[in-house]
Amino acid sequence: MSIFETIAERKIQEAIARGEFDNLSCKGKPLPPDDLDMVPDELWMSYKILKNAGVIPEEIELRKSIMNMQQLLNACVDENERQELHRKISEKQLRYNMIMESKGIRTIDPYYQSKILEKLK
Repeated sequence: MSIFETIAERKIQEAIARGEFDNLSCKGKPLPPDDLDMVPDELWMSYKILKNAGVIPEEIELRKSIMNMQQLLNACVDENERQELHRKISEKQLRYNMIMESKGIRTIDPYYQSKILEKLK
């Protein structure tokens, strides 16, 4: 255990002994979902630091945008608008996959990716 882990553990144990964690409003409840659930373990801490600093990595922003556009698509009744939303979602999904692939994270089947590229041409 590093010196920082030892200090942090000691501080936590002291707070527990003082009862500082006894009356928490979320005690016994699951943690809220994290926006960074799909981030690989080795990148998670750096993404968390960026998020706390108000900087959102492009792939996270793309994923949020894709989900929002999917919700719009589900509610859309105009066929032309639906096609345009499909096109935009495909572009964003392709960009997201390219970013993740550049980081060594495979997100899509190559056969399906080639079909998407054919559609976009």
